[in-house]
Amino acid sequence: MQERRPLSDVQINKALLRNVLAAPLWFWGLVLLLALVVAAGAGAAGWMFNRGTGVLGVNRPAMWGFLIVNFVFWIGISHAGVMLSAILRLAYAEWRRPMVRAAEVLTVFSLMTAMLMPFIHSGRPWRLAYWAFPYDFARGIFPNIRSALIWDPSAVFTYLISSSLFILVTLLPDIAVIRDRTTGIRHKIYSAMALGWRGTPRQWRLQGIAGILLSAIILPIFVSVHSIVSWDFGMAVSVEGWHATIFAPYFVIGAVLSGVSAVVTLMALMRWLFKWEDHIREEHFDAMGRLLVVIATAWFYFFAMEFMFGLFTLEPQEVALRQLQVFEWPWSALFIIFILTAYFIPVPLWLFRSVRRNVAAMFWISIMVNIGMWLERFIIIVPGLLRKQPFTFVWGSYRPSPIEIIIVAATFCLVALGILLFSKVFPLVPLAEAKEGQILADQIKVGKKTIPAVMREE
Repeated sequence: MQERRPLSDVQINKALLRNVLAAPLWFWGLVLLLALVVAAGAGAAGWMFNRGTGVLGVNRPAMWGFLIVNFVFWIGISHAGVMLSAILRLAYAEWRRPMVRAAEVLTVFSLMTAMLMPFIHSGRPWRLAYWAFPYDFARGIFPNIRSALIWDPSAVFTYLISSSLFILVTLLPDIAVIRDRTTGIRHKIYSAMALGWRGTPRQWRLQGIAGILLSAIILPIFVSVHSIVSWDFGMAVSVEGWHATIFAPYFVIGAVLSGVSAVVTLMALMRWLFKWEDHIREEHFDAMGRLLVVIATAWFYFFAMEFMFGLFTLEPQEVALRQLQVFEWPWSALFIIFILTAYFIPVPLWLFRSVRRNVAAMFWISIMVNIGMWLERFIIIVPGLLRKQPFTFVWGSYRPSPIEIIIVAATFCLVALGILLFSKVFPLVPLAEAKEGQILADQIKVGKKTIPAVMREE
């Protein structure tokens, strides 16, 4: 990772703080466009609250649809932050530096968006206080704490709080830099947020220790969150095809694949929009491509195991479900698109160095992967519900309504809007990481090996 151009601290500050100190006109135009789509989504949700859930496409027996699929998808995207900032930080991977904060911010906004989905799906969000609290104190009626739907908010909000603390700790040096370059009310706000940061050796040491400790603490939360999401399905005893014991690791590795792919998409957009070619370089996309090959292959192993587990028992219900997913229209078309876009197209392309170092190619391939991963959740959820139990009659299969489509589109714009607004207040590429990377950039040859000239004692 030594293809960087030597930059001074002044050049780094100027480039990475340009949007924070003076956002260009296109920035506000893009914010307005995203805000309009989010407003349309809020209007669609409000219409559904007023008219009832009958305006959704959900029906008996498929009572979970696009909104729950979107919930699982955004929980998966949120795993990008831990993978890049926590795991790679503990592994001292130098190439992680330009993308760690963007991944962490993506984590926070993805979690917030994901938690909106069950509230909207319920149709009566003001009654969801009953989800986790007793709703009849006189008779002592409590929620069923054995349900995975109770474990969900506990795990997700713990993950959200720990990720937010992680961002705050790593932001302190950058907030102090902005504090010293602003005046008036902005200076006072940044001064309060900097918590007295002056860059003393003791503060740097404590910040480094806090970052390492938070990275280690977040790891078990990272594993538990999507495991519990998988148990939302695995614990539903009446639904065929949701009882594989491999669901937890299968969901976790799928979340990492979609999350890291989303970071690649975000990296390309940051490079193009903010002109950060000196900070987000082809070598970073190359490293991400190599990482994605490993993650995607691990995910495909778990996918194959989950699929074969359903067929191995030769239970008529399981075989019928797989037949529905693979051979019956329109599920067969969706299944083919999913498996091609999630694995069989991107992974062979990522094996070529020229593709990994092509920013445009990585951008479109990463979007393609997340299209496939969204379809994966859809194929898991809806076909299983369609074969939930043999009703003597049904009211119809699942067909997403325009209301659901608008809400799902608005969630993507909501996450993008949150990241854009964050980039106006704080730098998306950490200043301290960029400057430290410059110090560690020099190399020396020792025999036949090239190593960093500055070594850290572990």
